[in-house]
Amino acid sequence: MNGWILAATVLLAGGAGTALWAVANGPLGRRMVAQNLATSAVCPSLLLLSQGYGRPSYLDLALLLALLGPVGTLVFARLLADDLAGERPGARGLTWTAAGVGAVVVLVLCAVTGPGRATVKLLVIGALLIGGNVVAARALSGGFRGVRGG
Repeated sequence: MNGWILAATVLLAGGAGTALWAVANGPLGRRMVAQNLATSAVCPSLLLLSQGYGRPSYLDLALLLALLGPVGTLVFARLLADDLAGERPGARGLTWTAAGVGAVVVLVLCAVTGPGRATVKLLVIGALLIGGNVVAARALSGGFRGVRGG
């Protein structure tokens, strides 16, 4: 076991374990936020595992997760809008913490990887992960001002 795999294990146990517990328990708003934050824990873990095992194919999985995770949250938020109307979950601190962890993982891996196509892929994954989860969390907490319907 090397440092990359250890870091991925810690991130999966801490982030994804907590998110799965929150998805299984609590009110609907908290479950939605936890589902969104599970992507923020699993995607950087896949990036770390890719580096630890030397398997670039894990980057493709992380790219897919970074793209579809926030989209799934937005679909659920739209479908459950009536149920979420009474309670607007707020997880600003958790969202920015998860975005910071994702940014640190992506930047460290970019520094280790060096210039090339893999670095560009890492930066795209980071942008999708951070941007998508921030937008999805904002949509869950009440939407955007000036946008009709949310």
